[in-house]
Amino acid sequence: MVDRDEAIREGRPHRVATTVCRDPRGRVLVCRRPEQVSRFPGHHDWLIGGAVEVGESYEEAAARELAEELGVRVRVRFVFKFLCRGVISPYWLGVHEAVVTEPLAPDPSEIAWHGWLGEAELREAMRKWLFVPDGLDVLRRHPGLGPRTAVAP
Repeated sequence: MVDRDEAIREGRPHRVATTVCRDPRGRVLVCRRPEQVSRFPGHHDWLIGGAVEVGESYEEAAARELAEELGVRVRVRFVFKFLCRGVISPYWLGVHEAVVTEPLAPDPSEIAWHGWLGEAELREAMRKWLFVPDGLDVLRRHPGLGPRTAVAP
């Protein structure tokens, strides 16, 4: 097993876990990445996540990433997994969902801004704002948010 950076350098698939966070009203959390990060600075994303560590399940990684990036401990529910061809490299992407009821405490090194958007607002934002490209791929595949209207790549 190789680490994520080595897998990316070599173009080898690795594992990533992400979560779509919803509030009790069903709105989706959208975040903007800080300008100083190395990957997709200033881009928006509707997925919270990161690499799955050796020996860790997708669900464990998704829950860990929520605690690290948002400061919340919530139960995640697995939705689907696919081989994402990715802009940077290919990876197996496990997509989860979680309902977040507690206050968020975002890590400023990961999240510069966040807000809750309804599904129509999310689709509109994806047409107007700069989003992490792989998140758009997930939106097209997501069984609960799939392509009702086209989202530009």
